[in-house]
Amino acid sequence: MAAYLDCAATTPIDPRVRDEVLFYLEEEFGNAGSRTHEYGRRARTAVEAARDRVAAVVGASRGDVFFTSGATESNNLAILGIHGHVITSRIEHHAVLEPICELERRGCDVTWLDPEPGGWIEPLAARDALRPDTRLVSIMQVNNETGVKQPVADIADALGDHSAFFHVDAAQGFGKDIASLRHPRIDMISASGHKIHAPKGVGALILRRRNGDRPPVKPLLFGGGQERGVRPGTLPVHLIAGFGKAAELALAEWQQRDQCCRAFRDTLLEGLCPLAPAINGDPERSMPHIVNLSIRGMDAESVIDAWRDLAAISDGAACTSASYTCSHVLSAMGLSEERKAGAVRLSWSHLSAMPDLAAMVAAVR
Repeated sequence: MAAYLDCAATTPIDPRVRDEVLFYLEEEFGNAGSRTHEYGRRARTAVEAARDRVAAVVGASRGDVFFTSGATESNNLAILGIHGHVITSRIEHHAVLEPICELERRGCDVTWLDPEPGGWIEPLAARDALRPDTRLVSIMQVNNETGVKQPVADIADALGDHSAFFHVDAAQGFGKDIASLRHPRIDMISASGHKIHAPKGVGALILRRRNGDRPPVKPLLFGGGQERGVRPGTLPVHLIAGFGKAAELALAEWQQRDQCCRAFRDTLLEGLCPLAPAINGDPERSMPHIVNLSIRGMDAESVIDAWRDLAAISDGAACTSASYTCSHVLSAMGLSEERKAGAVRLSWSHLSAMPDLAAMVAAVR
């Protein structure tokens, strides 16, 4: 079977997380909204424990965490209630780009920041785009296609005491790049469980208070009042408990995982060196679990096909791969048409098995 190298799309569930999920799925299956018996009380206790675990990753408090179905929903919640000028970048995930385009359709003015050639947003560009009526700045933590870290802590510093809310889509960096998300000037953080070895279908929007007030998030759904009205609906206790366990493990083990992923990257790139791949995105600014590369003379579909039995990889963002269009991220970075057409993404985790690199080289040749 091909080695799985598409962890930026989703990760395998950690066995310890699976045990947590099954316990709250099969044994402690109560509804956290039930207040008349012990089943409900134990379910509520599990949810609040998970809230603490998620909050600890970013140095927030329990009350800052609102559970959702994942980062896409969290991004929409963070963005769609905004009225006023918005600043974002051209390399955001579609779960940010499309809600912001919806704001444009509603009449909001949007400033689109271009990345540096290496794939990051310059903090001073965000600062210089600020206006008195700016209400939201939304910049991702880690680019999902290139793995390039955005300097979100520096951007937070650059925003200073401006009243605009700062939102960070942290789907790729939550639980992996710890320090940057702890900056108190970051008002809203979106995260997904399935990027850190929890199940799909659960995530969080973290809303920090600034000057005593939370960002003015408006619910997308109504009815029930769960999550203090921000996200109503019966809570999936087993998924939330699993996300909490995964967050706890990610925080406890992030240094070991980081070292493991760096070693994996070094071995991978050394093994593929005979193909002279061009790395898309500044390697010095990139996370150790994602690499985007192009092989001269090869288009992405041919590389994926050549490696089909050796490594499961992608040609960019999993949610848009069906379109087979050149990446908006790589286009914004100014890459040549040849580089863009040949770009593939390989991504892994501390649990990943190394593929047969010699066979991968031979298959492309």
